[in-house]
Amino acid sequence: MGPAEELVRIAKKLDKMVARKSTEGALDLLKSLTGYTMTIQLLQTTRIGVAVNSVRKHCSDEEVVASAKILIKNWKRLLEPSTTPKKEKDTDGEKEKKEKGLDFPSCPNEGAKHPKSSAEKHREKHKERRDSADSRSSTTSAVSSSSPQKRPANSSKAKPETPRTPTSPPFSPSPCLLAPCYLTGDSVRDKCIEMLTAALRMDDDYKEFGVNCEKMASEIEDHILWGGWNTDMKYRNRVRSRISNLKDPKNPSLRRNVLCGAIVPSLIARMTAEEMASDELKELRNAMTQEAIREHQMAKTGGTVTDLFQCGKCKKKNCTYNQVQTRSADEPMTTFVLCNECGNRWKVC
Repeated sequence: MGPAEELVRIAKKLDKMVARKSTEGALDLLKSLTGYTMTIQLLQTTRIGVAVNSVRKHCSDEEVVASAKILIKNWKRLLEPSTTPKKEKDTDGEKEKKEKGLDFPSCPNEGAKHPKSSAEKHREKHKERRDSADSRSSTTSAVSSSSPQKRPANSSKAKPETPRTPTSPPFSPSPCLLAPCYLTGDSVRDKCIEMLTAALRMDDDYKEFGVNCEKMASEIEDHILWGGWNTDMKYRNRVRSRISNLKDPKNPSLRRNVLCGAIVPSLIARMTAEEMASDELKELRNAMTQEAIREHQMAKTGGTVTDLFQCGKCKKKNCTYNQVQTRSADEPMTTFVLCNECGNRWKVC
């Protein structure tokens, strides 16, 4: 048995323990997981992370919870190594810059090796005295002329910058209103949980069932995240799809089924748009599918409508028949019959 099959088996056992609210033996299973060399592909295919996370949330044993947290923390580190090489490259680049910068000051020292003659020094002293007198008279004008030049720069900095358009409008950086125990530390995830909570609180149905909407929204978001491991566009589209279907005023049964527990968080996290649709929309889609099937059936040739034949499927006698010579001339013609009710076809020799 391969590692993937073993992980699937352990995940099923953990899910059963959570469903039965009995976590006996969970600690041994969690300890056995430390012996596996985990990869992102294994986590996605076996969904072992979802099972361990549900044990962490629903178990009351502190030792089991601590072991689950350690496993989840170690697995999340699989995404971190991709960022470390950049830092190492940056540090190497900074070292090179420093080394290059240390080479430049050597130039002035070369000039210091050739001392000037006494005549040249005497001339420079006279020039410095004359320059000092000129500089005293020009200092006041220089100060007054330098200050106006700085003002335009300050005034330009004081102008308000034009606001930039956000990259993802639905997830605006507004203050989060979640309870601290449900915060994840990721602003995108926290905003998604907040929006899912608002969708579950539509029409005050949650009061009837006495459900903690924040906890349920956190579980739904957690299952959506474990399916993709990052908050990319696929993750955001899945969250938006759940929010729009839960808020749909024409589909209140979906929200009530989620609140009453008929649809668990792990199920709604992976449901398709067709599965979340209302009964009315499902019937409409089914009718359109049947109509399309009828339109794409075999083309009907002109025939004679009769009630002499009975359909073997729907038992009705609304039929159309044609007679074609399919065999030799001295043989009787073959009769092809089409049921006008259900589209069933058969032949009578």
